[in-house]
Amino acid sequence: MPKRLTKIYTRTGDDGTTGLGDGTRSVKESLRIEAIGTVDELNSCIGVLLAENLEDGVRLKLENIQHDLFDLGGDLSIPGRVSMSEAQVSRLEKELDEYNTRLTPLREFILPGGARAAALCHVARAVCRRAERCVVKLSRTETMIPFHLQYLNRLSDLLFVLCRILNRQQGMEDVLWQPGKNRDFDSA
Repeated sequence: MPKRLTKIYTRTGDDGTTGLGDGTRSVKESLRIEAIGTVDELNSCIGVLLAENLEDGVRLKLENIQHDLFDLGGDLSIPGRVSMSEAQVSRLEKELDEYNTRLTPLREFILPGGARAAALCHVARAVCRRAERCVVKLSRTETMIPFHLQYLNRLSDLLFVLCRILNRQQGMEDVLWQPGKNRDFDSA
């Protein structure tokens, strides 16, 4: 960190701009700031999930993901900076394979829910998908590092699998979607 924060408010953003890590300013509604903010929101969702009682292996993986997301946010805040690598994407793929082999194959879609930790993980998964869409939009106008998109794509898959793992660890079943369940509901 080149500068230590000694004062939290600076008033420099009162004009609707914010500072990037390279010292330039950007309007707060820019695609880059939207991507940075959504990655930060995702990291916060994972922080809430980490407040739950989790198995040590899951906890360690989520903590590592938080560090990766800070790397990603740093890369987004300094155009051209590259701190992420293919190794981080590969690690997620390995973890995905490891956890997915413990689960029965899905034959139905599942709804977000089950145990509280799994439900919180579903929220993180949905925010991760939004972060991925934000980075895709940004990549249409600016050169992006492929690892950023790949990382978010694998992460959303891993979070989905972790939702199922967390339900199992807490003795819950996945909540299965019942197509048309309420189609013939009679309110009388």
